[in-house]
Amino acid sequence: MKTLFRLITMAALLLAGQASFAAPGVALDWSDLPDPSVQVFEDPYRDLSPEQFDDLLFVVRLRGRLAQDIGSAEERQKWQELLTETEEALAADDIDVDWLLDQRQEVTERRKKAGTAGNPEFDGQTITLAGFAIPAPPDPDGQPVAYLVPERGMCSHMPPPPPNQMIRVRLNGDWAPAYFHEPVRLTGLLTIDPTDLKMVVVDGLMPMRATFQLNADSVETLETRGDQLEWTQSVADRLRAAGNRKTGGPKVSE
Repeated sequence: MKTLFRLITMAALLLAGQASFAAPGVALDWSDLPDPSVQVFEDPYRDLSPEQFDDLLFVVRLRGRLAQDIGSAEERQKWQELLTETEEALAADDIDVDWLLDQRQEVTERRKKAGTAGNPEFDGQTITLAGFAIPAPPDPDGQPVAYLVPERGMCSHMPPPPPNQMIRVRLNGDWAPAYFHEPVRLTGLLTIDPTDLKMVVVDGLMPMRATFQLNADSVETLETRGDQLEWTQSVADRLRAAGNRKTGGPKVSE
């Protein structure tokens, strides 16, 4: 009987020891977060040169002026001449202006989905990811919150990243970012749980749109360039390099 008790006790201790050494989270790169199924799409604006894109915007502005009852007869004649000249220059480059303008809404929707859709493969997975932490106001239940972004300066000196390149982090424990863009490596449960909030960053309100939420179980602070957080490539470059994904070119203004 004593022998059986000892065996049961040893088995329980062994199982407890295995539980304490749980496997770490799946190590992710930021380029893993977007849904790969919506990253590749036809975007005719991507192939335009900067000059051609400027000409297209000029056509939109001139057509808008001519559609309104504004300007003198001389001004309207001049606008019409400029419009004809610009349209002919684009046509000489085999650019169909009317067709391009008809594609605006569809391309806009495709780009929006490419920038917001999260990779379902990692929804509900325990992951590990390095980035830069931004302090945020706590949740209503008092739990501390931070945002994780892929590059230093985002949301302050630089625009915020696409939503599927931002993570809202609920912090478990005593740690919180000591300063803006503190380099960290976080491990925890990742879920696709879009949020759209605003908070004061540096000198004004900033929209914080995040596709993901991470319930962080462990935090490792990183301070050296050896941790490879000072990336030289932009986020767009890293996304395009991952599986030759494409995120689209410049957005057409209305």
